[in-house]
Amino acid sequence: MEPVRTCVGCRARAPRSTLLRVVVRDDLLVPDEHASLPGRGAWVHDTIECVDAAIRRRAFGRALRVSGPLDTQTLQNHHQRNG
Repeated sequence: MEPVRTCVGCRARAPRSTLLRVVVRDDLLVPDEHASLPGRGAWVHDTIECVDAAIRRRAFGRALRVSGPLDTQTLQNHHQRNG
C-alpha cells in the first residue's frame, strides 16, 4: 500500500509517487525530487496548473508553516525545465 498525500494546488489526494515534494531553504522554495531533504515538505502535482494554483493561493506558506513571502523562482524554473 503506497502512502497518499494531498496536493496543495488542487487539494486532490494522490499517491506519493505521483507528486513532487517541495521544501523551504532560506525563504526559497526548492523541489525535492527524491523526497529526502530534511524539514517539512509540501506536496504538489508537477503540473503548471497545480503549481500556479498553489502559488496564487499562498498554499506553500501555509503548508510549510512559513510566515512572510517565499521566493518561487527556483520552483518555476524547475517546472519549465522538466515540464
